[in-house]
Amino acid sequence: MKLVLATGNKGKLREFKQMCKDEVVPFSDLLGEMEIVEDADSFKGNALIKARVIYEKLGEEYLVVSDDSGISVPVLGGEPGIYSARYAGAGATDKENLLKLVESVKSKGLAKTPAYYTAAIAIVSKYGEYVVHGWMHGEVLSEPRGDKGFGYDPMFIPNGYEETLGELDDDIKKRISHRAKALKLAKPIIEMLKRA
Repeated sequence: MKLVLATGNKGKLREFKQMCKDEVVPFSDLLGEMEIVEDADSFKGNALIKARVIYEKLGEEYLVVSDDSGISVPVLGGEPGIYSARYAGAGATDKENLLKLVESVKSKGLAKTPAYYTAAIAIVSKYGEYVVHGWMHGEVLSEPRGDKGFGYDPMFIPNGYEETLGELDDDIKKRISHRAKALKLAKPIIEMLKRA
C-alpha cells in the first residue's frame, strides 16, 4: 500500500519520511496542486477532511495521512485554535499571525499566559479511518524571542524549558513537539495498515 501525505508542507513531509523510513509521497506529486476547504470545527475534523478528499481521488491502493495543528490560548477563549494558519486573515503570513497573537495577549495586560499546541493526524485507508492527537503545553509571551522555527515558535515556551521554540535547537523540538507525539502514536497504526 502506497503512503501519501495530504499536505504540501515540506517540513511535514520530511518528518513523516523520517518516521516511516520508507517512501512517502506528497499528494501533489500524484494529483497536482489543489485547494482543500477545511471547514470543520476541530483539528480532528480538518485532518479527516484532507485525508478523505485525497483518498477518494486516489483509491484504495493508497494509505493517506494528513495533519492539522495549531496553538490555543485559554485566556483568549482558545484562539487562534483551528484558525492558527489564518489568524490575521486569509493569506496572512506567519509573521502577521504571530504579531496578531502578540497583540491579543498584550490586550489582556499579560506578559505571558498558558497556551498549548495540538496536532491531529488522520489516517484513511480501505481498512477505515483513524485519528491520533499530540499536545505540547507551555506559555506564550507578549515579546517574541528567537528566529528558529516558524509560525508562533518565537513566542512559545514549552513546559520545563526557559527558551522559546524560536530559541531551542531542532533536536529538542523534534522530541517534545505536539506533532512528534502524534507521529509516535500514528506510526504503529500506519505499520499495521501497511501489513494488512
